[in-house]
Amino acid sequence: MLSILIPVYNYDVSKLVLELKHQADNLGIKHEILCQDDASKSTINTKNQEVNSFPYVSFFINEFNLGRGKNINSLAQKAKYDWLLILDCDTFPAQNNFIQNYVNALSKNINIIFGGIIYEEKKPPKEQLLRWIYGQKRETASLLSSNLLIRKDIFIEYPFDESITKYGYEDVIFFSSLKKNHFEILQIQNPTFHLNLETSEQFLSKTNTALENLVLLYNSNKISKTDSKIIKAFEVLKSLKLITFTRFVFNKNKERIERNLLSENPSLFYFDLYKLGYFCVLYSAR
Repeated sequence: MLSILIPVYNYDVSKLVLELKHQADNLGIKHEILCQDDASKSTINTKNQEVNSFPYVSFFINEFNLGRGKNINSLAQKAKYDWLLILDCDTFPAQNNFIQNYVNALSKNINIIFGGIIYEEKKPPKEQLLRWIYGQKRETASLLSSNLLIRKDIFIEYPFDESITKYGYEDVIFFSSLKKNHFEILQIQNPTFHLNLETSEQFLSKTNTALENLVLLYNSNKISKTDSKIIKAFEVLKSLKLITFTRFVFNKNKERIERNLLSENPSLFYFDLYKLGYFCVLYSAR
């Protein structure tokens, strides 16, 4: 019935596997849990491999780094059941009837179901505030593949774009493809907690990498203004011939914006300006 796919990178997945295994066993459903570390070479994998001792649980390690999307595609090819439940390794079910809620949702005859993501209410240390605030204000309202149930045959036909090997925008392209092919996506209240908060510096660095991806996707016509607010704003600036001016203003104020984003009171408005400005810089340097 259910293949649970967990892409892993340098993270202890044992508690997540135990919780999912417990819930699935209690329901008595046919299931398997497939985890795959993406060549992180982490010592944590010594502990992770212990989950192989549980029935219907497998932990694999890639010889070479594939990138998140291709890693999930690889797991899907290994899966033997009709339904795939994709969960990021740093998530954890918010409810002890998490699997049951998804099983119940199958009665709605929808082929793609998103459970949602939430963040702990407790404020994290100041060096993690940007990631926490962004997650609470933006990601909780976004469509993500970090907690997604989908029919295997649909996923195999419309997998993640394997040209995206670095962090960023693989979900946008994935869901855009599904929507363009007229698949309905149902969101239910069945969230997972996002547990692993990067520092603000790490998150800003990953954002830069994501924007590099976004430029490549935009230049190859794989993403449009309907998929990205950054692209939408950029095309307005482009039509007004303000790209050069925006790049100049961004470069002049980059350090001040970064100080805010790394501070105890990061502004998402400044974060949006940062992303738009840096996108203009990258686009002009292509």
